[in-house]
Amino acid sequence: MSGIAQLIVRRIISAVAIIIFLTLVLFVLQHLSHTNPVHSYLGAGASASAVAAETRKLGLDQPLLSQYVHYLDNLVHGNLGVSYRTRDPVTSDLGHFLPATAELAAYSMGLALVLALVLGVAGAGRWRGAGVFRFVLLSGSSTPPFLLALLGILFFSGKLGWLPATGRTSALNPPSGPTGLLTVDGLLHGDPSVTLNALQHLILPALCIALIPAVSVGRILRASLDETLRLDHVRTAQMKGLSDWVILVRHALRNSLGPALSMTGLQAGLMFAGVVVIEQIFAWPGIGNYVAQGIPQGDFPAIAGVTLVLSIAYVVINATVDILQAVADPRIKL
Repeated sequence: MSGIAQLIVRRIISAVAIIIFLTLVLFVLQHLSHTNPVHSYLGAGASASAVAAETRKLGLDQPLLSQYVHYLDNLVHGNLGVSYRTRDPVTSDLGHFLPATAELAAYSMGLALVLALVLGVAGAGRWRGAGVFRFVLLSGSSTPPFLLALLGILFFSGKLGWLPATGRTSALNPPSGPTGLLTVDGLLHGDPSVTLNALQHLILPALCIALIPAVSVGRILRASLDETLRLDHVRTAQMKGLSDWVILVRHALRNSLGPALSMTGLQAGLMFAGVVVIEQIFAWPGIGNYVAQGIPQGDFPAIAGVTLVLSIAYVVINATVDILQAVADPRIKL
């Protein structure tokens, strides 16, 4: 088995172990909370007999170990419980709200990576205007995301009228499938106006989420590039008469990606936290809004379901980053 294959197997095993441990933490937290799931589901006015019957039905009268095994079995079969607020299966609720969050997170991460690449390469290459670009990004990333979102709404929507303030789309009959991503479904349904409208709604929230990861990754990338550009093989390329751009892209960038990829994995967790907050401000119909509405009602199945989904996404992203690092620099797998 090759080194890359061994690395992939190790990362998959470690990811599964982390997810199992996470389910144990969620299970323990649910039992440590003061919320009675039966009362939350049936309502405060439920009779004692109804509570007892529902407790037996949910298996909450069983030993904790049996309850945990039952909990894992439900998770394996895609059963995350029933939301106390919506009275619908959490899996169904996530299927409805998750595509909006996935679209926002994907565009936010893509925008963050583009800004980070420009920041790192422009700074290392001493491009004209790099200092101004860096100052603008640093200023934006130093502002709390919620304040940046409010300022963006007031300026770009309220004053200039360039971008919509809230919501995911203003189309009257947006497509509901097949992917759930409006920017993709609009094209699949032959309606590019839906895609354009969805992109306009994505710009402000995605930018507010992307700035902090972009600066963090970009600064690491620039420092790594500066270090790589001082190595002997780069000096040899310079003596051969290669242009600065060719040297930077062909001989320095790939060797400098490792630290930047590591930082990207770390920033993914902060990005997910930012998504939950930004969805509230922009009235984005995603899982951030879904879990925020469930917290006041003690909707633990919904909270646990969202936490589990975001945690799995974080683990998968970091495992992918580790593999990409090994691809970019084969020495890492050793």
